[in-house]
Amino acid sequence: MAKILILFSLNLVVFFTMFPLCANAATYNVLDFGAKPNNGTDSTKPFLQAWSLACSSVAPATMWIPRGTYLVNTIAFGGPCKSARLTVQIDGKIQAPPRNYWDIGNYGNWVLFQGIDGLTINGGILDAGGSQLWDCKRYGANCPQGATSLTFNSIKNGMVSGIVSVDSQRAHMAINGCNNMKVRKVILIAPDQSPNTDGIDIQSSTGVTIIDSSIRTGDDCIAIGPGTKNLLVQRVACGPGHGISIGSLARNPNEAGVEGITVKDVTFTGSDNGLRIKTWPKPSDGFVKNVLYQNIIMNNVRNPIIIDQIYCPGTKGCSDQNSGVQISGVTYLNISGTSATPIAIRFHCSATTPCNGIKLYNVNLTYSKQPAKTFCFSALGTSSVGQLGASLSVGQLGTSLSVGRPSPGSCF
Repeated sequence: MAKILILFSLNLVVFFTMFPLCANAATYNVLDFGAKPNNGTDSTKPFLQAWSLACSSVAPATMWIPRGTYLVNTIAFGGPCKSARLTVQIDGKIQAPPRNYWDIGNYGNWVLFQGIDGLTINGGILDAGGSQLWDCKRYGANCPQGATSLTFNSIKNGMVSGIVSVDSQRAHMAINGCNNMKVRKVILIAPDQSPNTDGIDIQSSTGVTIIDSSIRTGDDCIAIGPGTKNLLVQRVACGPGHGISIGSLARNPNEAGVEGITVKDVTFTGSDNGLRIKTWPKPSDGFVKNVLYQNIIMNNVRNPIIIDQIYCPGTKGCSDQNSGVQISGVTYLNISGTSATPIAIRFHCSATTPCNGIKLYNVNLTYSKQPAKTFCFSALGTSSVGQLGASLSVGQLGTSLSVGRPSPGSCF
């Protein structure tokens, strides 16, 4: 039976599950290879030695990291592995080098898993100690790019469960080129002013599921990039942060499209955005289609619902062209709560490639206890309270209409 550990840290009470080791698996304990917890000794080599044997095992294998704090530098766990079932059991805490953020900041990734089929990661804390790098960036000094705390490249049939990631230098987790991967019961934490600390970045991946998790960061809770297909996000708490974003897209003209995205049973609290789709105003062959947002609660969110096809942060390197990304088939179903600004729904689509097939059904957003408003430009869709199907006209630039309970014929 699994045991529940209660961790008191960062003024939070964090609950996570300590999973029992599989009795039938070969177990490789990092302590047996010289890892020394709690004394500041670099455990990178012992971790790699334990991994090498676990990955080489024909039988199901477990790499075990017992309780304690382990100092680990940038590290890559590579495959392919011989076993069809490989587990990394983390009962302790993995700590980045605390005195020099350059140690991991120049490498892009801190802990990397790549090229593995049948990987499971259970439990544990990752602490990247990102505050020193954030301070460097705030003051404009010569700074490294920063590292993503936990990266998965080309993973098939993967599971990540019970991870707590604290103070990432950049993103907490990245999923790149993966297939059939589940992330569950993770807690990702960074201050709301920490730069670029996305919760989970996803791109070029199919069949990813993110469920039952809490993400409180300084940037996107989840960023959905080019080539993402068949993604499910369910029962996730987001905020603070920049919301759940599709994009930004159209950085490159030949990007893959995004399709089959479902976000449901999600709560946003105090975030800058809620449900966001953002594209650069550049030519593109990309697209966003077949997106469902369902059963969403907004608590004091600045931009609860937004499509932004003129995304141009800092107005640097942006052309005066229109976005070529085609956005279609986006449904908002049962969205309620409060907006922190008067305009709760903002659809600013491409002037040359209008959004189409936008559907709003039972959207009820208020501002200061009054129905919130909309802004619509170059968007076509339908809106209803009782049933889908009522036609909406293309919104004009500057239009501001009631959206508390949208009626047939209104601009969303």
